[in-house]
Amino acid sequence: MALIVGFLAVGLVVAIAAVLVIREAGRIAKQPPPALFDVEESYEWVVAHLPDDVAATLTPDDVHRILEFQLEYFERKGVAGNGAEGKSTGPVVIGGAEAVAYILERAADTGEAYLPEQVYGVIDTQLSFLRSIGAIGPQADEPPPA
Repeated sequence: MALIVGFLAVGLVVAIAAVLVIREAGRIAKQPPPALFDVEESYEWVVAHLPDDVAATLTPDDVHRILEFQLEYFERKGVAGNGAEGKSTGPVVIGGAEAVAYILERAADTGEAYLPEQVYGVIDTQLSFLRSIGAIGPQADEPPPA
């Protein structure tokens, strides 16, 4: 009798666990968890994947500084939050000339001078990293000329 009760208890525990696992799997399938951004992981990835012509002209500290300015830019655009809901209600376009101009201006404010080509190389590599972890979507199409 005790053996039957033990088997029923184990069976009940396994059934409850199965229901919980199935429920969570369904929830995650409908709404996957947000990509979490790790600054150091990003920095290491960018340094390892920079185009050779850019890597030859920047120190690791330069890359780190540019990435910090890019994160400031993201915050200003309302897209930084590491998994938290962003401030924007629709698609946000990041990167391109506006981001480079912001980074160049911030760098100049701190006494650093970079070429636009250097900044483009770093932020393009960073955007590739963000796409690879699912933090951003595909590149937006260019708007039609006015």
